[in-house]
Amino acid sequence: MTNTEPVTSFASLSPDMVLDALDSVGLRGDGRLLALNSYENRVYQVGMEEGPPLVAKFYRPLRWSDEAILEEHAFVAQLVAQEIPVVPAMQLEQGLTLQEFQGFRFAAFARHGGRAPELDNPDTLEWMGRFIGRIHAVGMQQPYVKRPALDIFTFGEEPRDYLLAHDFIPMDLLASYKTTVAQALDGVRRSYDRAGAVRNLRLHGDCHVGNVLWTDAGPHFVDFDDSRSGPAIQDLWMLLSGERNDMQRQLADLLAGYESFCDFDARELYLIEALRTLRLIHYAAWLARRWADPAFPAAFPWFNTQRYWQDRILELREQIALMDEAPLWPV
Repeated sequence: MTNTEPVTSFASLSPDMVLDALDSVGLRGDGRLLALNSYENRVYQVGMEEGPPLVAKFYRPLRWSDEAILEEHAFVAQLVAQEIPVVPAMQLEQGLTLQEFQGFRFAAFARHGGRAPELDNPDTLEWMGRFIGRIHAVGMQQPYVKRPALDIFTFGEEPRDYLLAHDFIPMDLLASYKTTVAQALDGVRRSYDRAGAVRNLRLHGDCHVGNVLWTDAGPHFVDFDDSRSGPAIQDLWMLLSGERNDMQRQLADLLAGYESFCDFDARELYLIEALRTLRLIHYAAWLARRWADPAFPAAFPWFNTQRYWQDRILELREQIALMDEAPLWPV
């Protein structure tokens, strides 16, 4: 049996409690409740007695402070004020976006439909680039104070230390993982050194296709729960895929739209594979931290197996080589 951080269980968050929580702030559900795909928090589409369905998010206890959640809500509200297509938390009791019911903090959001964007379409990429540029133009206006930055410590060294301090990695792979993750983090540091003093700004933080809803009117960016401060390229690189030539073309399309609203520092191209490496380390530690939550073994049965850690070692070795390659185009 492995060790994980103490986790306040979501087990007591029953459908009745979800409906009672919403009722406590004047939102009367009609009994229709659909659990949406979320593991970090618990998120539900809730049918209402009057009006369209809402989305209710119940925050994982102990993850963010109230102040950090409200910082995110305030950032999204700033984006809405600039007519950027994001989904803000609703103002509920006493005009507050964050509510509490029987120990659970929650927020409500309007439901927005849509489909995944077609990232093989240059016009779609340019369109998304324009809105990411607009998000970043607002994001650089002021810093986060309560939310941590996305950097080598928070996404690399601290997650690495957590994994090595707990009994997740098989003993026969532990030395290999230690050596490989150390080499990978050395590569990340070299990448940051090559990039130099790049600007940090408030980001979406998890800008992949699953967090973009596309309609005929364009994109809606959803789920700012992982919003942090970091380099602008963090919100762009996860939209790139395929071979090097494919990523060069995709990035050119994104930046054609992005730079209509926000300058891009080409030195950040040195950080693409470094940020990918940090995300891989952080993701493994995230699964480890959440392993006591019954939803995680059910959803990720392949985690914590011999094959899983063998694959992570190979993955990091590939990243070590990629970080030493030239950026997607000359800087």
